[in-house]
Amino acid sequence: MALPPGVSEADFAAALTDFRAAVGDEWVFTSDEDIALYRDAYSPYWGEGEERLASAAVAPATVEQVQAVVRAANARRVPLYPISTGRNLAYGGSAPVYSGSVVLDLKRMNRVIEVNERSAYALVEPGVSYFDLYNYITEHNLDVWIDPPDPGWGSVIGNALDGGGGWTAAPFRDHFLVHCGMEVVLGDGDIVRTGMGAAPHAQTWQQNRWGYGPWVDGLFRQSNMGVVTKMGFWLMPRPEAFLSATVQVFNDRDIIPLFDILNLLENQHVINGSTGVFPGFGPNAAAWNLQLPIYGPANVITAQMDYAQAKFETIDGCRFIRNELIRTPLSAEDRARVRLVNFGIPDLSTFGMLGRTEQSPNPAGGHIGFSPIIPRTGEGLLEYRDFFRDNAAEVSGGENLGIIGPVFMTNWERSLVALIMFPISKDATANGKIRAAFRKWVTLAAERGWHEYRAPAVFQNDVAESYSFNDHALQRMREKIKDAIDPNGIISAGRYGVWPKHLRDA
Repeated sequence: MALPPGVSEADFAAALTDFRAAVGDEWVFTSDEDIALYRDAYSPYWGEGEERLASAAVAPATVEQVQAVVRAANARRVPLYPISTGRNLAYGGSAPVYSGSVVLDLKRMNRVIEVNERSAYALVEPGVSYFDLYNYITEHNLDVWIDPPDPGWGSVIGNALDGGGGWTAAPFRDHFLVHCGMEVVLGDGDIVRTGMGAAPHAQTWQQNRWGYGPWVDGLFRQSNMGVVTKMGFWLMPRPEAFLSATVQVFNDRDIIPLFDILNLLENQHVINGSTGVFPGFGPNAAAWNLQLPIYGPANVITAQMDYAQAKFETIDGCRFIRNELIRTPLSAEDRARVRLVNFGIPDLSTFGMLGRTEQSPNPAGGHIGFSPIIPRTGEGLLEYRDFFRDNAAEVSGGENLGIIGPVFMTNWERSLVALIMFPISKDATANGKIRAAFRKWVTLAAERGWHEYRAPAVFQNDVAESYSFNDHALQRMREKIKDAIDPNGIISAGRYGVWPKHLRDA
């Protein structure tokens, strides 16, 4: 067990004693074997001196225990790193950004406090996974859907706070966007509720997110301003039916009118499902393929698809392939053939893409992604694609590093994610080349005005540095807020590039 940086052995021992008094001896972890469970399985620094490692871990079961742990850490200036379930793979997992921090593991706080079918919302604790919430809804025979990401074993709260998303209809697939109300423990152990929850007997905490006065919920997204212990979410009422189509165009620059029409239809809410755009392969293949899903009443979405087809067929040579209507609840036959996450059902099938196959006999140990936001236009997509092709060899030093991309993701409304995936292994030399390539892509993309929306822990400083308008004015404002509400800087030091004042120069 290593000491947190700058903390004396006596102060750390005293803090551990206080933690044990708060949560019980069995929920404070200090052995090397236990601490190893909090390593980042996809760390690009695996086994190297700069790998982010915890000094200990503590697992409270109630908000009162969280308060006690935070107050004890604050008194001794012991850095804490809160996690929900620790399954944020490819973004740091359960390992702290600031090596030596004590992981505040919230997995025992796993209550589904409420699911309200009539008003379509849920209130949950951080340890509730998508599987947990889905099972609760299923067991209580409630007619609402969740929106699971890939995979569904992670925390509902943790995914939303890190900017994650899913696969059903807008707006529900933007998980932070559809949150409503938080309970947060601040760095001094004080507890606040946001929105309508600030009223002592609020009856609409999960129904009106704004409340009264300045809205502060955004301070806790991708942040280190406090520990979120409860969070509400709007759920999707089960749609009657699902209808999808594939749109194919056969000239490269047809992607321009394809996106113009797609954007119009989504902004009009004619198309509400999670679309996807993919290049074709082979001599007779389409240049671009667009997946087009709609959720809603059967007669309504049939008319919407008719309208969409007429719009897309104005593109010369366009092929519009409509799939059969699928009704919900799913039949056993339909359930066996659909992609479950598109129907609000969490699973773990995404890991199959990374396993050993005939096409990939020696898969990497994992992947991390660089995912800049680019304009959601055909011109923007083509520019980024050509940018990647033009720079790939130089960035990789002429080697085949196994980098995959770009993959264009249209699941965010009004913007386009241009994902590049980097393989991660346990080989230090290979990982060093991947780190260099990742940082080079961050720099090159920033020069074009393309910036990441979510970053792996070890690259969060690099990405934060690229948001540099007016001498990093936004970063300086965040630091002022951090210093005001967590003056000892004990919560998640360095998360998303925000460092407490005593570590800023270092």
